[in-house]
Amino acid sequence: MAQQTKASMVKNQIKEWIDEGKVLPGEKIYSENELVKMFEVSRHTVRQAVGDLVHEGWLYREQGAGTFVSNRREQIQIQPVSSTGKNIGVITTYISDYIFPSIIKGIESYLSSHGYSLTFACTDNDPEKEKQCLEAMLSRNIDGLIVEPTRSSSYNPNLHYYLEMEQNQIPYLMINQYYPQLNPPNIILDDEKGGFIATDHLIKLGHTKVIGIFKSDDNQGLNRMQGFIRAFRENNIQFFPEMIVTYTTEEKEGSYLQKLKDILVSDEKPTGIVCYNDEIAIKVLNVLRDLEIKVPEELSIVGYDDSYLAEASEIKLTSVTHPKMDMGIEAAKWIVSAVENGDWEETRQKVYEPEIVIRNSTSAISKNSNESKYVI
Repeated sequence: MAQQTKASMVKNQIKEWIDEGKVLPGEKIYSENELVKMFEVSRHTVRQAVGDLVHEGWLYREQGAGTFVSNRREQIQIQPVSSTGKNIGVITTYISDYIFPSIIKGIESYLSSHGYSLTFACTDNDPEKEKQCLEAMLSRNIDGLIVEPTRSSSYNPNLHYYLEMEQNQIPYLMINQYYPQLNPPNIILDDEKGGFIATDHLIKLGHTKVIGIFKSDDNQGLNRMQGFIRAFRENNIQFFPEMIVTYTTEEKEGSYLQKLKDILVSDEKPTGIVCYNDEIAIKVLNVLRDLEIKVPEELSIVGYDDSYLAEASEIKLTSVTHPKMDMGIEAAKWIVSAVENGDWEETRQKVYEPEIVIRNSTSAISKNSNESKYVI
């Protein structure tokens, strides 16, 4: 509890610096070592505080460069990167943290090297904000659009904007997922396979009671859940109650973690957890720390996306890969070709194959465990 209080103290002080203008949007904050000395707290406390601020949108990380202050003005605003050449619109669900900066960096690097400007907007995974983004993009007469769908598992009320682009011969490409009603060109990861290999990894280590935590309002989450279930089927592992915990965009910070705690203190607690992504895995690690459950000695955990978060904690996460920057570059290549050659109907889909990166958050289940059915 004391450690949480210290983390809150660090968080509040950094937010105070930002609110008072002592550090401005785009400026780099103190390094981890400097914060440790300044607050006289542990490295873990600093990482927890800074990680929370990144997730909440106060800060963002750039690989190899450090941690910076986010622009917390309404992120629906269009942000032009340059003003030369033709203009490509990019709409993502989030901006400042997690895997999105790498994707955007890949897009921007290719577009700028080919004389294109980038107009950028963010939906916060909200269909109403997506509507505003699309209207703003069309008003700027973009030549093409790269878009990450908003809540792709349910009907989207903005489909007519995309149909309008088709009628006006404006090419668009969807990344990470796509709206099935449109069947547009898309670049995605095989998320069903990703969910499968994450779960199969734990099963092959002897874990037979594994739970999955998945986001239910986008297709990535549903596909990863499908792979999770397939791993049980193919390994002939018995299903059990409460093996799947789901959450939505609105529940990102909340109730599912209490449900997880209830499961972890029950008589039927699991020995493995598959998480929707690394961000959720870090939250789960914090819950396990509170409950004094050791990872991986007592419970193994697998993340997804192989993001910087996978190595941000003292427990290095086993995680499923995401192409990130390469996806951004490929998306930019596709949209430039579509704009210049008009061949945007020819290549409909590119699917990346995920792999699992094994670190120290997973281990074989003890031979004397009453769950073990395998020779380890």
